[in-house]
Formats: sequence, C-alpha cells, structure tokens
Amino acid sequence: MYNCTRNYINGEWVESGLGGVHDIINPATEQPVGQVAYGTAVDVDRAVAAARSAFAEFSRWTADDRVGLLESIAAEYRRRRDDIAAAITAEMGAPADFSRRSQAGSGLSHLNATIAALREVEWEEPAGNSVVWREPIGVCGLITPWNWPINQITCKVAPALAAGCTIVLKPSEIAPIDASLFAEVLHAAGVPAGVFNLVHGDGPGVGAAVSAHPDIDMVSFTGSTRAGVLVAKSAADTVKRVAQELGGKSPNIILESAPLDEAVAAGAHAMFHNTGQSCNAPSRMLVPQAVYDEAVKIAAAVAAETRCGDPHAPDTDIGPVISETQFKRIQGLIAAGLEEGAKLAAGGPGKPAGLETGYYVKPTVFRDVSNEMTIAREEIFGPVLCMIPYSDLEEAIRIANDTDYGLSSYVWGGSREEALAVARRLRAGMVHVNGANTDIMAPFGGYRKSGNGREWGRRGIEEFQEIKAVMGA
Repeated sequence: MYNCTRNYINGEWVESGLGGVHDIINPATEQPVGQVAYGTAVDVDRAVAAARSAFAEFSRWTADDRVGLLESIAAEYRRRRDDIAAAITAEMGAPADFSRRSQAGSGLSHLNATIAALREVEWEEPAGNSVVWREPIGVCGLITPWNWPINQITCKVAPALAAGCTIVLKPSEIAPIDASLFAEVLHAAGVPAGVFNLVHGDGPGVGAAVSAHPDIDMVSFTGSTRAGVLVAKSAADTVKRVAQELGGKSPNIILESAPLDEAVAAGAHAMFHNTGQSCNAPSRMLVPQAVYDEAVKIAAAVAAETRCGDPHAPDTDIGPVISETQFKRIQGLIAAGLEEGAKLAAGGPGKPAGLETGYYVKPTVFRDVSNEMTIAREEIFGPVLCMIPYSDLEEAIRIANDTDYGLSSYVWGGSREEALAVARRLRAGMVHVNGANTDIMAPFGGYRKSGNGREWGRRGIEEFQEIKAVMGA
C-alpha cells in the first residue's frame, strides 16, 4: 500500500491530514492501493513561507549551477523510473509497458529537454540603447492533473527550477503517488530545502489556497476549463501571473488526397491512446463525404482491435478510465450521442465483455455526427471518436474551427505542402501534419478556452521569467 499521508515542506516530510485521509483507488480493481492525506491552507502557508525564504538564495544560482542540479535530478529519476511507472499503473490504470515507456518516460524526456533548453537561454539581450534582463518570477504554485501525472509535474517543475524559481506543487488528489515519489527524487538529488515543496489535497482546499495566496507570484495550472476559470478568478485579487493548459476538442481533417487507410487508422489509434484521456486527443475526425463510409469502417476496425483490459497483461492496449465518476460521465455522453441521432459504428454503452470489475469503457466510434451535437462540443476524456463528414475543404475548416477550444488540431493530406496550407488556417496552438508526433521541444498550449500559456522547451522556461528593462546599462 502506498502512503501519501505526509507533505514535503522545507526539505522535510511533515504530517498532514487536517483535510482528512482518503483512499487512493486503483481504477482497474476498484480497490484501495494507498492513502492520501489532504492538506489545508495552513499547509500551503508553511510551504509558501519555505519557498519564499529559499528564493532569495536559489534565484542567484547561475544557469550552470541549475543545469547541474537538473542533471542530478535526471540521474536520480532514471534510477527510480520503474517505481514511478508502477505507481502510475496503480493509481490511474495505465498499462504497465505504457506507464514505463510513455508515462514515466515523458518525465525523463522533459528533464532532458529542459537541460538542453537552459543551456541556450539568453539571460541578457540588447534593446535600443538599453539592455533586457530575464529573471525568475518568484514563488510558483503548480497545480497538476491525473491523466498524464508525472508528465505534467516535470514539464512545470523542471522549467521553473531552470528559471531560478521556487515551487509549491499541488498534484492531483486522485493520482498523488507519483508526485510523492518525485519529491523523493528531488530530495535525493540534493534540491535545497524550500526550493521544492509538495502539498497534497483537493481543489477547494489546497488548490484554492495556492491560487489566492498573496506570496505566490505565479500559478501554472493544467486541468479542465471549468477548474481553470476558478483558478483564474481566485488569482485575480493578487494580480499574479496565471498560465493555463486546459481542455480540448481537437479536429482531425483527413483531406481528399490523404492515404485513407493510413490516415484514418492513425487518427483512431491516437484517439484511443491513454484510454482517450488526453487533452490534445483527436476526438473529431473530419472526412470527405465521398469516402466517409469507408473511413468509418477503418476506424471501427481499429476500435475492435484495441484490447482493453488488465493493465498488467502484456497484450493490453488500454486500461480503465480514472474513476467511477469519470466512467459515469462518459457513459452519459455516449447516451447523449445516441439520443441526439449519432449512430454507433463500434463500442457503445456499458463495459467491455468480461470486464465487470474496473472502470473500463468500450473503444467507441460514432458516425453520422454533426458538429452541433453534445459529443462534438464537449470534451469526453474517454476512448470515444466522433466522425463527421464534410463536403469540401471550406466546410472542413469551418467545422474544425467551430469549437470553444483551440489546443491541438490534426491534418493529413497527400503532400506536406497541401497539409501545411490547411494548418495555417486552423485556430489552434498546435497542428500535427501527416501523422507527426508531438515534439517535446516545441511549445505546448492552446487558444481560447484551451488556455493561455505555453509549456515545454525554451518557451516553457520563459513562462517562469520576468522581463526587466535596464536603461543606461
């Protein structure tokens, strides 16, 4: 059983629990795998005070010193990678191989990418007859989600440290185990006391206290758009910087010239990846009317071949969704799709055969979807693909951009040039062209209700910097 009943504050593990002790549920078994003690505003106050005190010294470290610290963290992380992967499988049900390769692997990738980016940061640059300095913004409150837990922790913590900031982290209360292990990694790597602090808890208790705290200079939040709005409102009174990576409803345009089998299959696989629990998942596939029926068959075949089951079984492709609450929400949205006239090409309501225990959702493909339907408007956050026909390119672009979100988009054409021409017209922070993977050195973030910040690589470090203009230097 995992024990997350202590917070990590000022270089020490300290008792918590004034907010109550709660079971951590394995979504594959529906059984507890540990306990987490929720902190309160009092714990946040202690963590912020430690971070504020440590900032005075840590902010003066040289870039080379911070590179060395991040290298030590990466080395210790590499040693604990299997422990972190096992924790993620236990707390969110990700298949074991996927947990090690992609979930835990992403943490190491962000550490290495930040080290590379830090070596290239220009801390001083001329501007007219003046000079511009980049400085750490200060004490940063980091609030992270459960779906890519260590990915989102490392892609915030690493650049914040690189910039010279100190940190108070509130991880997801649903998947807190990897965060506690990461705190152990930082401690073993020699991160100075107070530079990194961890406070477990829920949004109303700890998250709100972090957002509103007058001694926190910046909040970086990843989660739902609804929660992001609450964070921004809570932070407004103290006029702190708020960087947000929120929800998405990403379009995937298959152009007439695209290789249909390859493009549709790749899009369906990407949608079911991580059990559909990714904010940048290509959840709306837009297909030319002339090949729509064929495309539906291809996507349905991918759904049928996607093996859903025990995270420890070697042939499992996807595991359960994170919780009973999320399972019920997904089931409600599948029902809404049927009620509004969409048709099932694969999957549908209920659990897959033979998986009565665990929060498993059938890989599902909807056909005859219009962009006005609930399933095309709302982020489902499960393995549910909506397939929408279009008559011509102009309609495809209109449908793609007809969303409250703007995190990611996808386009596949017969040539790179054709796909890039469409990419320029898509209102999103990221565009994947002809099956290109996410690039960890490129900025990650979106437009509109998908947020307002950028993470990863050099721009991830810049999020945690202030700009000072010095005249007469």
